[in-house]
Amino acid sequence: MKTDFELLDAWRAGDRMAGNELFDRYFDALFRFFRNKVTDGADDLVQQTFLACVQSRDRFRGDSSFRTYLFTVARSKLYNQLERRHREGAIDYGVTSCADLGVSPSGIIAEDEQQRMLLVALRSLPIDLQVALELFYFEKIRGPELAQVLGVPEGTVRSRLRRGRELLREQLETLLRSPAAVESTMTDLESWAAALREQVLGPKG
Repeated sequence: MKTDFELLDAWRAGDRMAGNELFDRYFDALFRFFRNKVTDGADDLVQQTFLACVQSRDRFRGDSSFRTYLFTVARSKLYNQLERRHREGAIDYGVTSCADLGVSPSGIIAEDEQQRMLLVALRSLPIDLQVALELFYFEKIRGPELAQVLGVPEGTVRSRLRRGRELLREQLETLLRSPAAVESTMTDLESWAAALREQVLGPKG
């Protein structure tokens, strides 16, 4: 089986089958990354991300995994998209949330109220914190890899995750009527994220 970078290089050289295989490997993860942060256009952002990876291959030093490379590009594409749609000046990603920008993703299906409220709560966090939490819990990107994707030192990543969990709890306390539901969600975020992974994909028709 070819590695991700072997497929990328073959695709860049004109091998469409290699491109399709690489696309299939990572489409779901990328689509999920964009889906809870944009109102529409997640498919287009996935395409843009792959295209940028092909175009910028020469500038990639190869000292990290393809997944790190891919999500670093995806984060840049996401922020560019949000800025294009925001017409009131620069966005402070450490303060502004997707909810503040009017993002209301359609078509996301969750099995119960607790799951729906978790997705709503995530969109209510500052975008930098939402991105960090979703990459950590949904995609299981950790440590130096997450620091590289976010473009910050590992200590800053730990601070963002800690602050993100604090604000997430506050949002859930407002959204959920049951303190027990809040506690169960926060105590076992790993399991909640696992249950939501496929549901965040929703219909892609």
